[in-house]
Amino acid sequence: MKKVVFIVWSLFVVTALEAQAVRKYSNEFLNIGVDAASLAMGNAVVASSKDVNSGYWNPAGLVHLEDNQLALMHASYFANIALYDYAAFAKKLDDRSALGISLIRFGVDDILNTTQLIDANGNIDYNRISLFSTADYALTASYARELPVQGLNLGANAKVVRRIIGDFASSWGFGLDFGLQYSSGDWDFGLMARDITTTVNTWAIDEEQFATIRDAVEGQNQELPETLEVTIPKLQMGIARSWLIRYDYSIKAEVDLLMRFTQTNDIISSPGLSASPAAGFEVGYTGIVFLRAGIGNFQDITQLDGSNRIGFQPNIGVGFQYKGIHIDYALTDIGDQSAAVYSNIFSLKLDWELFR
Repeated sequence: MKKVVFIVWSLFVVTALEAQAVRKYSNEFLNIGVDAASLAMGNAVVASSKDVNSGYWNPAGLVHLEDNQLALMHASYFANIALYDYAAFAKKLDDRSALGISLIRFGVDDILNTTQLIDANGNIDYNRISLFSTADYALTASYARELPVQGLNLGANAKVVRRIIGDFASSWGFGLDFGLQYSSGDWDFGLMARDITTTVNTWAIDEEQFATIRDAVEGQNQELPETLEVTIPKLQMGIARSWLIRYDYSIKAEVDLLMRFTQTNDIISSPGLSASPAAGFEVGYTGIVFLRAGIGNFQDITQLDGSNRIGFQPNIGVGFQYKGIHIDYALTDIGDQSAAVYSNIFSLKLDWELFR
């Protein structure tokens, strides 16, 4: 086990260092998160996630499944201009292992293509306007297994990323994630390494279609964009604690730290490493009704007058569970503390016993 951890960690650090010289930001849609219950807790769930959604947050948590589960989520961004959808399924393979699969789509549809608005004679012809979509997809296969050490679980993700910009360009990407979880009594510890080998996206650009954009805006976008993007590794660590009060009330709290191996606007920032904390809690009553809140995405924001302030993203949510049906809602970015706008997120989780 020590050899496995050492090899994984060494690979993680080496790839992070190698990626410093290339384009650092890609596949940002995979950083949004899934499951309204988790988002309401400020994404601080890497240690406590133990259901079908663990395939995203920490695949090691899949071993805690008691039955097959199906999850669905829908969210809208930018006044319903962009739609974010997620579906996942997970099942136990045996007493010590589990398998999961998930699909994420983030897209903007029905975009007006006006590059052909003016015909060869210089006349405006509205019939030449067409529609196109730009969408990002991620298909992830997850595997989890209990290790010989009691309470220690290991998980891994293999993901395929597909990004499409109408007929202009498209890309394929591949990446790996690894996760660990350790439980001892009421305490849970989690570690999630995303894009551990770096996720590489290779773009194919239709030069003929690209030429229509170049010709439509004279003097702009003369050069083809880069055809290779690399997503550098990220590391998330968390610690969670659960309480049961008089059998009716339950409390769960978690604190996480998200680290990126580059300099960002996170409140902890250096040339080679940046970090931002997150925290969330959940209060449940009789295992049926849940109230959640969380805070995260702490950023050092520079104002127009040159001064700095700390921005953050608060979240709240509620949940309902009854006979294998889990319905959750999250409202993110309340109080407009960050640059984003409000987002209403709904998710549904079903235990497989409903279909038997």
